[in-house]
Order: sequence, then structure tokens, then C-alpha cells
Amino acid sequence: MDEVKKNDHNKAIKTAAVVLAAGQGRRMNSAIQKQFMLLGGKPLIYYSLKALENSAIDQVILVTGKDEIQYCQDEIVKKYNFKKVKAVVAGGEERYHSVYQGLKALDEKEIGWVLIHDGARPLVTEKILQAAADGAREYNACVIGMPVKDTVKIADANGNAEITPDRAFVWQIQTPQAFQYTLIRSAYDKLFTKKEYQQGITDDAMVVEHMTDRKVKLIQGDYKNLKVTTPEDLKIAEVFLNENKGEEQKNQ
Repeated sequence: MDEVKKNDHNKAIKTAAVVLAAGQGRRMNSAIQKQFMLLGGKPLIYYSLKALENSAIDQVILVTGKDEIQYCQDEIVKKYNFKKVKAVVAGGEERYHSVYQGLKALDEKEIGWVLIHDGARPLVTEKILQAAADGAREYNACVIGMPVKDTVKIADANGNAEITPDRAFVWQIQTPQAFQYTLIRSAYDKLFTKKEYQQGITDDAMVVEHMTDRKVKLIQGDYKNLKVTTPEDLKIAEVFLNENKGEEQKNQ
């Protein structure tokens, strides 16, 4: 009986996504922030929001620069009719500041699970989003990623190869990263209690790993789910986007 009640409760709890679009994109060598650069005739951020709009995710918080909030509301959310975007909020100086602002914009009484996704990963799919959501429900904390293809070397302070880890155990981490909401929120709350806790934090899994005793499950995604960081990445994303459009046309 208790298990039935628990499952019924879980069905009623919503799943949200925090989408990050507050980065400066300095490595793109462009005056335009990378999340607003055009890919296939649409802003880069459009594709992540579109995938979420078509998925089982219930609501979305879009995190951007404070000067871009109105632009995102008018030229992204309203223009493309993204009904699941509940709010557009200002991010912070570092990625973890932006994530925290996004988490705080969610109603903890309403949200049971949350996916955190980099808006610079335009090729995320509904399948990947569902895998992340399912992983969060089963493991409470999971990240999308793929096993590395290349041999990896760990360098010493002088730039010499020091360690060669077994490639079978090395993963390239992507997003979304998905969590039970109360777990990731409490981890981020603790992160901001001391400045030293924030040193070296590069993703949300690290916050959970450092601030709690929970393990983070690795869930396979897709090698195409790349992060657009450089001009070369944008060209590769364009190729993958055209391939996906071709496959969709064949299946119609």
C-alpha cells in the first residue's frame, strides 16, 4: 500500500528543466553571444528549447544574462511559442551561479525532478531528455555522457604525460544532468555556504559529489550531443542538424 501511494505521488510531481544561456562564448570570436548565433537559420538556444517543448518535461526555466532577458522573452520564447518556459531569469558570474538562480526559480512543492542543460548543446533529443528524466527517478542523480573514443593522458605540472587511465572507465560528460530536486537544491544551498566549496566546480554532478554522499549514475547519450564552444563546433553542429533533418524526411 505504501509503495502504491509513493508511486502515485511520484506521478503527480512535475519534472522541470533549467536551461543555461548566460555564457559569454569568448572562444567563438564573435560579438554575438553563442547561444544567439544562428544555426540552420534559428538561434542556437532555439533547438534545446524546442526539444524540451516536444518532450515529457513539464516546465522550463531559461537562465540568461540580465541584459538579454527581454530579448529572450520576445525573440525566443514568444516568437517560437515555447509554452513550457515558465520564466526567464538572470544568471550569474559563473555557471554554478546561473544554475542556482534557475533552481531557486522553481517551486519546491511542485517539482520533484530537474534536468540541467547547457543551451549550447543544440542537438539534444527527446530520447536523451527522457533517458535523463528516467535516470533521475531511478538513481536520484545522473548525467548524460559517452565513453571516450581516444586514449586520455593525465599531465603533470610540467606538461608531461603522467597517467594513462583505462579508456574503458573514462567518459566524456554532457548535459542534461538530472536530479531529484531536493537533492540538487540542498547540494547547491551547501555549496554557497562557503567560498572554498566553489573552487574548481565545473558541473552539477561535482556539486552533488562534493556536497553529499550520493553517487551519480552515468547514462549513455549520443556523440552528436556536442557543446558548441568554437566556430568549428558550429560547423559540425550544422552538419549533424542537416543529417537529422534528412533522416526525419525519410521517415515521413
